[in-house]
Amino acid sequence: MDIKWKNRIAWFGWFIMLTIGISGVLSIISNGGEYAQKDYFHTQAFLDTRSRYLDLLSAFNLNYISKEDAKQKITVTDEQIKEHRYRYGDLSEQITNIKQQYEGKIQEALAAGNKDAADLYTAERDKKIADITNNFKDDAYVREKVVKETEKQVDEYYKALEQMRSEYEDLDKAFKYYLKDTSTGKVHTNLNTEDYKSAQKLLNEPDMLFISHLPESTRTGSMSTEGRGLGIETGFPVTYGSFQGIIAVPKWVDTSSSVMSEYKYYQQSQKRFFIYAAIAVLMLLVSMYLYKTKRIQPFAPTDRWKAHYTRAPIDVRIVFFLVTALIAFVCTTENKPFSFHSFNVYMSITNILTSLLISALFVTIAFMQAWLLREELKQVRSLHNVWKRTLLYKMWQALQRAFLIRSVGAQVFILLFIVFSLGFGAIFVAIYNASILLYVPACILLGIPIIIYIVKNTGYFNRIVTQVNELASGNLQQDLPVTGKTALADLAKNINILKSNVTSSQKEQAKSERLKTELITNVSHDLRTPLTSIITYTELLKTPELTDDERAAYVEIIDRKSKRLKVLIDDLFEASKMVSGSIELAREKADIVQLLQQTLAEHDDKIKESTLQFRVTNSEKHIYAFVDGQKMWRVFDNLISNILKYSLEHSRVYISVNCLQDKAVITFKNVSKYELGKNTDELLERFKRGDTSRHTDGSGLGLAIAKSIVDLHDGSLDIELDGDLFKVTVALEAILN
Repeated sequence: MDIKWKNRIAWFGWFIMLTIGISGVLSIISNGGEYAQKDYFHTQAFLDTRSRYLDLLSAFNLNYISKEDAKQKITVTDEQIKEHRYRYGDLSEQITNIKQQYEGKIQEALAAGNKDAADLYTAERDKKIADITNNFKDDAYVREKVVKETEKQVDEYYKALEQMRSEYEDLDKAFKYYLKDTSTGKVHTNLNTEDYKSAQKLLNEPDMLFISHLPESTRTGSMSTEGRGLGIETGFPVTYGSFQGIIAVPKWVDTSSSVMSEYKYYQQSQKRFFIYAAIAVLMLLVSMYLYKTKRIQPFAPTDRWKAHYTRAPIDVRIVFFLVTALIAFVCTTENKPFSFHSFNVYMSITNILTSLLISALFVTIAFMQAWLLREELKQVRSLHNVWKRTLLYKMWQALQRAFLIRSVGAQVFILLFIVFSLGFGAIFVAIYNASILLYVPACILLGIPIIIYIVKNTGYFNRIVTQVNELASGNLQQDLPVTGKTALADLAKNINILKSNVTSSQKEQAKSERLKTELITNVSHDLRTPLTSIITYTELLKTPELTDDERAAYVEIIDRKSKRLKVLIDDLFEASKMVSGSIELAREKADIVQLLQQTLAEHDDKIKESTLQFRVTNSEKHIYAFVDGQKMWRVFDNLISNILKYSLEHSRVYISVNCLQDKAVITFKNVSKYELGKNTDELLERFKRGDTSRHTDGSGLGLAIAKSIVDLHDGSLDIELDGDLFKVTVALEAILN
């Protein structure tokens, strides 16, 4: 046999041993008090049997009267007459109730054309009304009715008493008594003698299994005057006598009685109990020793089985463990191998083994679950993590998601409540047919509108789902209709917005692809042009027959083109740094007006050489902003350079600096010499020029770099076109004094 299976069998055998030990300990706790008695006659079971016998003895012998005598002793009190008379209310209430009982029957009989039945019901009604009326007129009339009711109770009492005769006769075989009524001197005994000394000799203590001496003040039996000790009503007063004497269970009593059978069974069970308890305690100690010394290798579940088990929520597993542990506890508690009857040993042993195996199985399952839970909880760092893995948490999350849009959650739960109420209402109608008068209107007023509402919204939802599927496939159909103010309407509206955004995104993507192609083309053109000139004139410099003037001219061209190439590469590098955001700003408080004037001063020579007329309007006050002065100078420099390169000759240029609210606004206006079109956003793209033929010396990066710098300062740079009028507005956060 495989070693793994040997370990498993040994492990299960250990569980059987543990189960027997636990069962024995629980048996000691639960049954120790019962079997620790000296003998059966000191147990509560026998004391209950003795009390029962005394009740039966009192009814059949000591206080017995015949049925006829009992009926003769019936008396009726004024209180009983009053109780009978007002049992169902006063006279008017009882007459009204009787009329209501028969009114429906009489009307139904008349409606069916059965006048005889109606007359019969009317006669019965009048008879009962007359009877009730007599109750309130004549006490003798009521007394006679009470006597008849009591006689009926007496008959029922003696009938029930006769059914207990076999039980009394069985107990009478075991118990022997000699009792004397102290008031009358009458002797009651089931011995063969009525002499007290002879009775004492027969009921001698050494020959008794049980003996009890009744004092004179002790009543035999616990039955009250209504006979409730036997669980039945007498309907007549019972007079109890006072007795003294002896009641006992002798050794020579008839062994066929149930008392002696219980006595023998207790004696056998008591011996087996102590033997089983000793064996169980020993097995429990041995099993604990084997586990502690690791003589038994733990049977760990396979990873596959463990994975399936741990997949369930932890609270479900805890509940399952508690249920299994409870079943194991009940099985081990109910497992009482010491209580089987010796007359069917085979069946008893079979039942014991079956019960033991079932108990061991549940103990094993409970133990394995406890082991897995302990291993898992040891790795948990906080109870919050455990809570997140419970089914209750998932249900709570689901409920929260259901009410994420409160109106939707409330509508769903209201609809479910109404639907389930109508369903239960159908069951109620099946039981109480009269309720159909309320159920049918409820179905019409609630059920039909709910069905229409559900069907309508289901269709709307399906249409939305279909549209989303088409949208996911790239098929942009017409917009969904937005009807009402429901969550589905909001969803349809958002899908329409999403579709519009997808369309815009596709256009932006197409534009981005076009601009990217133009960017590559422009970069290639602007870098290749000076590079080609450098290569060409470098090759010409290699010609030996060049004159000094030609050589100097070629070197000057190479120098100019290389500087041009350097400017392009520097601008490209700086633009890339601006876009990536890797540039750092050294911000400080700067006067924007002074910074603009400084930039204009540096371009003064070029301005004078140009045919442009600059009109600069400055604020009378200083306007300060928290900026990087060098970078902001670059913005102004690029904008003025663009004006000098691309403005129409002999036109005016307007530059103004103003403070509007908390913004420093710098405006540049000029008339372009080139047709710019309508799309101003493209002018901010890298390598985009107003000169589309690219004959000027610009890099096409001036506006892009300027906008990036302004964006880094959390400002804005906007371009406006009005025909050939080109306007750039720079807005920065101003420092208010």
